[in-house]
Amino acid sequence: MSAVTEPAAGVPDPGGFVHPALFYRDDDEYLAGTVPFVREGLAGGEPVAVAVPGERLALIRDALGTDAETVRLLDMREAGRNPGRIIPGVLRAFADAQPAGRRVRIIGEPIWAGRNSAEYPACAQHEALINDAFQGRAATILCPYDAVRLDARVLADAHATHPVVIPAGSRGESASAAYDPAGVVARYNEPLPPAPDVPLLSFVADSLPDARHAATAEAARLGLTGVRLDDLALVTAELATNSVVHGGGTGVLRVWAEDGHVVCEVRDKGRLADPLAGRRPAARDQRGGRGLLLVNLVSDLVRTYTGPDGTTVRCWFAV
Repeated sequence: MSAVTEPAAGVPDPGGFVHPALFYRDDDEYLAGTVPFVREGLAGGEPVAVAVPGERLALIRDALGTDAETVRLLDMREAGRNPGRIIPGVLRAFADAQPAGRRVRIIGEPIWAGRNSAEYPACAQHEALINDAFQGRAATILCPYDAVRLDARVLADAHATHPVVIPAGSRGESASAAYDPAGVVARYNEPLPPAPDVPLLSFVADSLPDARHAATAEAARLGLTGVRLDDLALVTAELATNSVVHGGGTGVLRVWAEDGHVVCEVRDKGRLADPLAGRRPAARDQRGGRGLLLVNLVSDLVRTYTGPDGTTVRCWFAV
Protein backbone atom coordinates (compact mmCIF):
# COMPACT_ATOMS: atom_id res chain seq x y z
CA MET A 1 0.00 0.00 0.00
CA SER A 2 1.42 3.39 -0.94
CA ALA A 3 1.64 6.47 1.23
CA VAL A 4 -0.95 8.26 -0.92
CA THR A 5 -4.39 6.94 -1.77
CA GLU A 6 -7.42 9.21 -1.46
CA PRO A 7 -7.56 12.83 -0.25
CA ALA A 8 -7.40 13.19 3.52
CA ALA A 9 -10.55 13.83 5.53
CA GLY A 10 -11.54 17.46 5.38
CA VAL A 11 -9.64 18.12 2.15
CA PRO A 12 -11.84 18.82 -0.90
CA ASP A 13 -11.06 16.71 -3.94
CA PRO A 14 -11.08 19.17 -6.88
CA GLY A 15 -12.15 16.87 -9.68
CA GLY A 16 -9.77 14.09 -8.73
CA PHE A 17 -6.62 16.16 -8.23
CA VAL A 18 -4.46 15.21 -5.24
CA HIS A 19 -1.31 17.13 -4.27
CA PRO A 20 0.49 15.79 -1.18
CA ALA A 21 3.83 16.86 0.28
CA LEU A 22 6.00 13.98 1.47
CA PHE A 23 8.55 14.88 4.15
CA TYR A 24 11.58 12.58 4.48
CA ARG A 25 14.74 12.51 6.61
CA ASP A 26 16.89 9.92 4.89
CA ASP A 27 17.09 7.61 1.88
CA ASP A 28 15.02 4.89 3.53
CA GLU A 29 12.12 7.25 4.24
CA TYR A 30 12.45 8.67 0.73
CA LEU A 31 12.16 5.26 -0.90
CA ALA A 32 9.39 4.14 1.48
CA GLY A 33 7.29 7.10 0.37
CA THR A 34 8.05 7.11 -3.35
CA VAL A 35 8.59 3.55 -4.62
CA PRO A 36 5.23 2.12 -3.40
CA PHE A 37 3.56 5.24 -4.86
CA VAL A 38 5.05 4.45 -8.27
CA ARG A 39 4.26 0.74 -8.12
CA GLU A 40 0.67 1.33 -7.06
CA GLY A 41 0.23 3.59 -10.08
CA LEU A 42 1.72 1.03 -12.44
CA ALA A 43 -0.47 -1.72 -10.96
CA GLY A 44 -3.53 0.45 -11.57
CA GLY A 45 -2.60 1.13 -15.18
CA GLU A 46 -1.75 4.79 -14.55
CA PRO A 47 1.00 6.50 -16.55
CA VAL A 48 3.74 7.43 -14.07
CA ALA A 49 6.49 10.04 -14.24
CA VAL A 50 9.27 10.79 -11.76
CA ALA A 51 11.00 14.18 -11.94
CA VAL A 52 13.47 14.56 -9.08
CA PRO A 53 17.14 15.61 -8.70
CA GLY A 54 19.55 13.20 -10.36
CA GLU A 55 20.91 11.55 -7.23
CA ARG A 56 17.36 10.88 -6.00
CA LEU A 57 16.34 9.68 -9.44
CA ALA A 58 19.09 7.05 -9.29
CA LEU A 59 17.79 5.80 -5.93
CA ILE A 60 14.25 5.38 -7.25
CA ARG A 61 15.39 3.82 -10.52
CA ASP A 62 17.55 1.24 -8.74
CA ALA A 63 14.79 0.41 -6.25
CA LEU A 64 12.23 -0.07 -9.04
CA GLY A 65 14.40 -2.49 -10.98
CA THR A 66 12.75 -3.51 -14.26
CA ASP A 67 9.64 -1.48 -13.35
CA ALA A 68 11.69 1.64 -14.06
CA GLU A 69 11.49 0.83 -17.77
CA THR A 70 7.78 1.76 -17.80
CA VAL A 71 8.21 5.04 -15.89
CA ARG A 72 9.07 8.44 -17.41
CA LEU A 73 12.25 9.46 -15.55
CA LEU A 74 13.50 13.06 -15.57
CA ASP A 75 16.34 14.79 -13.75
CA MET A 76 14.65 17.83 -12.20
CA ARG A 77 17.96 19.67 -11.96
CA GLU A 78 17.83 19.89 -15.75
CA ALA A 79 14.13 19.71 -16.64
CA GLY A 80 13.15 22.04 -13.80
CA ARG A 81 16.18 24.30 -13.64
CA ASN A 82 13.78 27.21 -14.14
CA PRO A 83 10.83 26.59 -11.77
CA GLY A 84 8.55 28.45 -14.20
CA ARG A 85 9.19 25.71 -16.75
CA ILE A 86 8.04 22.80 -14.58
CA ILE A 87 4.25 23.09 -14.95
CA PRO A 88 4.17 23.48 -18.75
CA GLY A 89 7.36 21.60 -19.64
CA VAL A 90 7.29 18.69 -17.18
CA LEU A 91 3.99 18.15 -15.34
CA ARG A 92 1.42 19.24 -17.91
CA ALA A 93 3.59 18.00 -20.78
CA PHE A 94 3.40 14.49 -19.34
CA ALA A 95 -0.26 14.66 -18.27
CA ASP A 96 -1.48 16.22 -21.52
CA ALA A 97 0.23 13.50 -23.57
CA GLN A 98 -1.98 10.81 -22.01
CA PRO A 99 -5.48 9.82 -23.24
CA ALA A 100 -8.16 12.27 -22.13
CA GLY A 101 -9.56 11.48 -18.69
CA ARG A 102 -6.87 8.94 -17.82
CA ARG A 103 -5.48 9.44 -14.34
CA VAL A 104 -1.75 10.18 -14.12
CA ARG A 105 0.66 9.86 -11.23
CA ILE A 106 3.75 12.08 -10.92
CA ILE A 107 6.53 12.56 -8.38
CA GLY A 108 7.93 16.08 -8.64
CA GLU A 109 10.70 17.42 -6.40
CA PRO A 110 11.34 21.03 -7.46
CA ILE A 111 13.03 22.20 -4.23
CA TRP A 112 16.28 20.75 -2.97
CA ALA A 113 19.16 21.91 -0.78
CA GLY A 114 21.29 24.07 -3.04
CA ARG A 115 18.50 26.06 -4.67
CA ASN A 116 19.68 29.65 -4.25
CA SER A 117 17.85 32.69 -2.91
CA ALA A 118 17.06 33.97 -6.40
CA GLU A 119 15.44 30.66 -7.39
CA TYR A 120 13.46 29.89 -4.24
CA PRO A 121 10.61 32.45 -4.56
CA ALA A 122 9.86 31.09 -8.03
CA CYS A 123 9.92 27.55 -6.59
CA ALA A 124 7.42 28.40 -3.86
CA GLN A 125 5.09 30.10 -6.32
CA HIS A 126 5.38 27.08 -8.63
CA GLU A 127 4.25 24.71 -5.87
CA ALA A 128 1.31 26.98 -5.05
CA LEU A 129 0.25 27.32 -8.69
CA ILE A 130 0.18 23.56 -9.35
CA ASN A 131 -3.17 23.50 -7.55
CA ASP A 132 -4.78 25.85 -10.09
CA ALA A 133 -2.94 24.39 -13.07
CA PHE A 134 -4.35 20.90 -12.34
CA GLN A 135 -7.74 21.83 -10.91
CA GLY A 136 -10.31 19.36 -12.22
CA ARG A 137 -7.64 17.01 -13.62
CA ALA A 138 -7.40 13.33 -12.70
CA ALA A 139 -3.87 13.44 -11.33
CA THR A 140 -1.82 12.82 -8.21
CA ILE A 141 1.39 14.82 -7.84
CA LEU A 142 3.56 13.80 -4.89
CA CYS A 143 6.20 16.37 -3.85
CA PRO A 144 9.04 15.14 -1.61
CA TYR A 145 10.73 17.56 0.83
CA ASP A 146 14.01 16.93 2.64
CA ALA A 147 13.04 17.62 6.27
CA VAL A 148 16.70 17.68 7.38
CA ARG A 149 18.51 19.78 4.77
CA LEU A 150 15.79 22.30 3.85
CA ASP A 151 15.31 25.26 6.17
CA ALA A 152 12.24 25.93 8.30
CA ARG A 153 10.79 28.53 5.91
CA VAL A 154 10.78 26.06 3.03
CA LEU A 155 9.09 23.37 5.13
CA ALA A 156 6.47 25.85 6.35
CA ASP A 157 5.78 26.93 2.77
CA ALA A 158 5.31 23.27 1.81
CA HIS A 159 2.45 23.04 4.31
CA ALA A 160 0.94 26.20 2.79
CA THR A 161 1.17 24.99 -0.83
CA HIS A 162 -0.04 21.39 -0.33
CA PRO A 163 -3.55 20.50 0.84
CA VAL A 164 -2.28 17.12 2.07
CA VAL A 165 0.92 16.41 4.05
CA ILE A 166 2.72 13.19 4.97
CA PRO A 167 5.00 13.73 7.99
CA ALA A 168 8.52 12.31 8.02
CA GLY A 169 8.52 8.71 9.18
CA SER A 170 4.77 8.32 8.67
CA ARG A 171 2.78 6.40 6.07
CA GLY A 172 -0.39 8.32 6.92
CA GLU A 173 -1.55 11.60 5.44
CA SER A 174 -3.52 14.49 6.88
CA ALA A 175 -5.01 17.77 5.80
CA SER A 176 -2.65 20.72 6.07
CA ALA A 177 -3.97 23.29 8.54
CA ALA A 178 -1.71 25.92 6.92
CA TYR A 179 -2.92 25.41 3.33
CA ASP A 180 -2.97 28.84 1.62
CA PRO A 181 -1.57 28.70 -1.92
CA ALA A 182 -2.90 32.12 -2.91
CA GLY A 183 -1.15 33.61 0.10
CA VAL A 184 2.16 32.06 -0.99
CA VAL A 185 1.82 33.42 -4.55
CA ALA A 186 1.14 36.90 -3.16
CA ARG A 187 3.90 36.75 -0.53
CA TYR A 188 6.58 35.91 -3.07
CA ASN A 189 5.42 38.56 -5.52
CA GLU A 190 8.19 40.67 -4.05
CA PRO A 191 10.33 43.48 -5.48
CA LEU A 192 13.44 42.05 -7.11
CA PRO A 193 16.88 42.89 -5.72
CA PRO A 194 18.22 46.16 -7.17
CA ALA A 195 19.83 45.78 -10.57
CA PRO A 196 23.37 47.10 -11.07
CA ASP A 197 23.93 50.54 -12.51
CA VAL A 198 23.90 49.67 -16.21
CA PRO A 199 22.49 51.63 -19.15
CA LEU A 200 18.73 51.56 -19.67
CA LEU A 201 17.34 51.22 -23.18
CA SER A 202 13.83 52.61 -23.65
CA PHE A 203 11.77 51.20 -26.50
CA VAL A 204 8.46 51.63 -28.32
CA ALA A 205 6.89 49.66 -31.16
CA ASP A 206 9.08 51.19 -33.85
CA SER A 207 12.30 50.49 -31.96
CA LEU A 208 11.70 46.84 -31.05
CA PRO A 209 14.34 45.52 -33.49
CA ASP A 210 16.88 48.01 -32.12
CA ALA A 211 16.15 46.84 -28.56
CA ARG A 212 16.66 43.20 -29.52
CA HIS A 213 19.90 43.91 -31.36
CA ALA A 214 21.25 46.05 -28.51
CA ALA A 215 20.47 43.37 -25.91
CA THR A 216 22.02 40.63 -28.04
CA ALA A 217 25.16 42.66 -28.66
CA GLU A 218 25.62 43.37 -24.95
CA ALA A 219 24.99 39.72 -24.03
CA ALA A 220 27.60 38.62 -26.58
CA ARG A 221 30.07 41.12 -25.13
CA LEU A 222 29.43 39.57 -21.71
CA GLY A 223 30.25 36.08 -22.97
CA LEU A 224 26.96 34.53 -24.08
CA THR A 225 27.33 32.54 -27.33
CA GLY A 226 25.58 30.12 -29.66
CA VAL A 227 22.13 28.79 -28.80
CA ARG A 228 22.06 30.60 -25.47
CA LEU A 229 22.59 33.91 -27.23
CA ASP A 230 19.75 33.03 -29.61
CA ASP A 231 17.58 32.22 -26.58
CA LEU A 232 18.28 35.62 -25.04
CA ALA A 233 17.42 37.32 -28.33
CA LEU A 234 14.11 35.44 -28.41
CA VAL A 235 13.31 36.33 -24.80
CA THR A 236 14.15 39.99 -25.38
CA ALA A 237 11.90 40.13 -28.42
CA GLU A 238 8.97 38.43 -26.64
CA LEU A 239 9.18 40.54 -23.49
CA ALA A 240 9.62 43.81 -25.34
CA THR A 241 6.72 43.00 -27.67
CA ASN A 242 4.59 42.09 -24.67
CA SER A 243 5.41 45.47 -23.12
CA VAL A 244 4.35 47.31 -26.25
CA VAL A 245 1.10 45.33 -26.61
CA HIS A 246 0.09 44.99 -22.95
CA GLY A 247 2.33 47.33 -20.97
CA GLY A 248 1.34 50.78 -22.19
CA GLY A 249 3.18 50.81 -25.50
CA THR A 250 6.67 51.25 -24.09
CA GLY A 251 9.20 49.76 -21.70
CA VAL A 252 12.83 49.75 -20.61
CA LEU A 253 15.43 47.03 -21.08
CA ARG A 254 18.79 46.33 -19.47
CA VAL A 255 21.37 43.55 -19.62
CA TRP A 256 24.20 42.73 -17.19
CA ALA A 257 26.50 39.97 -15.96
CA GLU A 258 25.90 38.27 -12.60
CA ASP A 259 27.54 35.18 -11.04
CA GLY A 260 28.27 33.34 -14.27
CA HIS A 261 25.03 34.40 -15.95
CA VAL A 262 23.85 37.08 -18.31
CA VAL A 263 20.70 38.69 -16.96
CA CYS A 264 18.08 40.39 -19.12
CA GLU A 265 15.38 42.55 -17.53
CA VAL A 266 12.34 44.24 -19.08
CA ARG A 267 10.16 46.64 -17.12
CA ASP A 268 6.92 48.33 -18.18
CA LYS A 269 3.75 49.94 -16.79
CA GLY A 270 1.52 46.88 -17.33
CA ARG A 271 -0.02 44.72 -14.63
CA LEU A 272 0.34 40.94 -14.89
CA ALA A 273 -2.96 39.81 -13.42
CA ASP A 274 -2.71 36.06 -14.11
CA PRO A 275 -0.11 34.27 -11.92
CA LEU A 276 -0.21 31.30 -14.31
CA ALA A 277 0.74 33.42 -17.33
CA GLY A 278 3.72 31.75 -18.96
CA ARG A 279 3.16 28.52 -17.00
CA ARG A 280 0.03 27.33 -18.79
CA PRO A 281 0.51 25.34 -22.03
CA ALA A 282 -1.13 26.95 -25.03
CA ALA A 283 -3.81 25.02 -26.91
CA ARG A 284 -2.71 23.86 -30.35
CA ASP A 285 -5.31 25.99 -32.09
CA GLN A 286 -4.67 29.05 -29.92
CA ARG A 287 -3.42 32.14 -31.74
CA GLY A 288 -0.84 34.05 -29.74
CA GLY A 289 -0.43 33.84 -25.98
CA ARG A 290 2.85 31.93 -26.14
CA GLY A 291 5.31 34.74 -25.45
CA LEU A 292 5.74 34.32 -21.70
CA LEU A 293 5.58 30.53 -22.11
CA LEU A 294 8.56 30.65 -24.47
CA VAL A 295 10.38 32.90 -22.01
CA ASN A 296 9.97 30.28 -19.27
CA LEU A 297 10.91 27.37 -21.53
CA VAL A 298 14.26 28.77 -22.69
CA SER A 299 15.49 30.76 -19.67
CA ASP A 300 17.52 29.25 -16.82
CA LEU A 301 15.50 31.27 -14.32
CA VAL A 302 12.65 33.75 -14.58
CA ARG A 303 11.55 36.06 -11.77
CA THR A 304 8.57 38.37 -12.08
CA TYR A 305 7.31 41.18 -9.89
CA THR A 306 4.04 43.02 -10.46
CA GLY A 307 3.44 46.09 -8.33
CA PRO A 308 1.55 49.40 -8.36
CA ASP A 309 3.98 50.91 -10.89
CA GLY A 310 4.03 48.03 -13.36
CA THR A 311 5.74 44.70 -14.03
CA THR A 312 9.38 43.64 -14.06
CA VAL A 313 10.51 40.38 -15.67
CA ARG A 314 14.11 39.28 -15.06
CA CYS A 315 15.67 36.31 -16.89
CA TRP A 316 18.96 34.49 -16.31
CA PHE A 317 21.11 32.68 -18.92
CA ALA A 318 24.14 30.65 -17.88
CA VAL A 319 27.34 31.60 -19.68
